[in-house]
Amino acid sequence: MTQYIDVQDVAELVKREGLPSVIGAMAGYIESDYRDWENFDKSARVASHSTVGVIELMPTANEALYAFKYVNGHPQNTFSALPTVMAFGVLADVGTGFPLLLSEMTLLTAIRTAAMSALAASRLARKSSRVMAIIGNGSQSEFQAIAFHSMLGIRQVRLYDTDLEASQKLKRNLAAFPELEVTIALTAEQAVRGADIVTTVTADKTNATILRPEMLEPGMHINAVGGDCPGKTELHPDVLRDARVVVEYEPQTRIEGDIQQMPADFPVTEFHQILSGAQPGRDSEQQVTVFDSVGFALEDFSALRYLRDLGQRHGVGRELNLIPSLVDPKDLFALVRQEPSTARATDRLSGATAPAAMA
Repeated sequence: MTQYIDVQDVAELVKREGLPSVIGAMAGYIESDYRDWENFDKSARVASHSTVGVIELMPTANEALYAFKYVNGHPQNTFSALPTVMAFGVLADVGTGFPLLLSEMTLLTAIRTAAMSALAASRLARKSSRVMAIIGNGSQSEFQAIAFHSMLGIRQVRLYDTDLEASQKLKRNLAAFPELEVTIALTAEQAVRGADIVTTVTADKTNATILRPEMLEPGMHINAVGGDCPGKTELHPDVLRDARVVVEYEPQTRIEGDIQQMPADFPVTEFHQILSGAQPGRDSEQQVTVFDSVGFALEDFSALRYLRDLGQRHGVGRELNLIPSLVDPKDLFALVRQEPSTARATDRLSGATAPAAMA
């Protein structure tokens, strides 16, 4: 049977464990899988774009497990009472192809994105970082703030969004963390000034310029999360030119990330190279670093793997009869085969008649 975990199940697991603990544990799974980078089958996600959004499939596998995520991005969904991002995923056994887990991934994606952001920042940001700005205060923002607070020790968060109500919503939700000082800025410039870390997580599908070179300060780390498809960016090209840029999977980020603005030979470092020690996180305390994050399938693989373990440990979820169980695995027709007496009764009820005998 396939394990099935729905939205309420994930919410229940997060409440039992506590969101900071879940984010930290998931970051551990992600780091473990990134350290096994060479053993993964990797490809850029398959995307179907329209004028209003994008629908994507994100597959990856190692020698034991296969995973994929279905996910969309439709910025106008909030006007129809739908989330901008909706997702579900599958974790399967490579040896048989049997789906081990079917899960919601709308909530799970927000958690894994925050876990990945904080994990990357733990290698790229200055260890003394305590002040963070979040530009874009939608559904991802709480998770980002809590991840950086719990994993990196952020103590002050400045919020900015063109929608003031979104910032007020975020501030209310962060009140559950009294040791985190939260202020709402009137402009992006005001939010960024003096920040050690800046997260941009906007939703509009456009070539925006959220951060400009004059807004940056020496040693700043930029966590660029919002740019995640062709034609959608958040950073001025000169911000990238003057920084050390780290990506998840270069072939995908060249298409979808902020570096889509740059020449094909613009230098970047893949995150797994930093974890392995092949490349440094930053060269100096004064260097500006950018994590050009678009979301990679390996992170969803890790999130599903973690969720399966967590669900089994807590006994949360249920078994789903998703795949036929057959006495004879070659006889799929057995599921719909009718016994002769039943077939004749069905024919009579439907008014069918037997063909006439040949003379």
